[in-house]
Amino acid sequence: MKIIFAGTPDFAAVHLQKLIDSKADICAVLTQPDRPKGRGHHLAPSPVKEVALQAGIPVYQPEKLRNNDEAIQTIRELNADLMIVVAYGLILPDEVIFAPRLGSINVHGSILPRWRGAAPIQRSLWAGDAEAGVTIMKVAPELDSGDIIRIASVPITGEDTSLSLYEKLAELGAATLCEMMPNIEELLGQSIPQDPALVTYAKKLTKEEAVLDFSLDAETLERYVRTYIPWPLACFTLDGNTIKVHKAAVLREKTERAPGEIVKAGRDGLDIATANGILRITELQLPNKKAMPFADVFNSKKEMFSTGRMVNS
Repeated sequence: MKIIFAGTPDFAAVHLQKLIDSKADICAVLTQPDRPKGRGHHLAPSPVKEVALQAGIPVYQPEKLRNNDEAIQTIRELNADLMIVVAYGLILPDEVIFAPRLGSINVHGSILPRWRGAAPIQRSLWAGDAEAGVTIMKVAPELDSGDIIRIASVPITGEDTSLSLYEKLAELGAATLCEMMPNIEELLGQSIPQDPALVTYAKKLTKEEAVLDFSLDAETLERYVRTYIPWPLACFTLDGNTIKVHKAAVLREKTERAPGEIVKAGRDGLDIATANGILRITELQLPNKKAMPFADVFNSKKEMFSTGRMVNS
């Protein structure tokens, strides 16, 4: 079976490598154009392109596919049986979706129809879901709306961050996809529609929402800290400085302090009152510094983090 693979970031590269290792016949790879990267802003290939080139697979990098007759014709001439799409990042017109004999399938990082959209892995953690997963579905013109072929899931633990879930789901998606491939034509015929009543949307994370709101409870805030790793990183302000939070814990103690007030600071961490419970920050990052355990910061910043001070004020 001749397969076109369309994808761009690390998440997609894991899938492509697994397909290559399983001896799938990848006749071509579609990925986004090289983008500036790093301090020097030099053009760099996508992770998917790097994997494809190492395997000797032809790579195509159109800026867009919609209203791009040349790219569409190139895809048609590949005479592929199937296109596999994983975090490609470009809109696929119908002429591309249905160019292969069997159409196109997509690996999406959520348990659909929950969390369609741009940030499904992060929003699963952000919302306090018990599990996260991947859905392999037919590609349809409407965003993430295709019929479901298979779902695989993993529990979300109290230690998971968006980064750790991203890595788990990349491996889970790749393994599930490769397991399906020998029977893909039969499985395509068994796909089931999504329930529109259960649809939710996963909007992108923003820097603005990463500012911790201490009028929320400590358990929610600790989960948000894990959600915003590796980007945009949870933060609060103090003395005009934006302080990023890398690790925190929940203390279920009651306090008479107001939400956002420093309860205590010491080698165990920085304790800040919330609407319910105390958020203990154990690792943070001061401006223009690297992330450090709070114990290492406290010795030189005792006055900055003195009891009774208000953050985000």
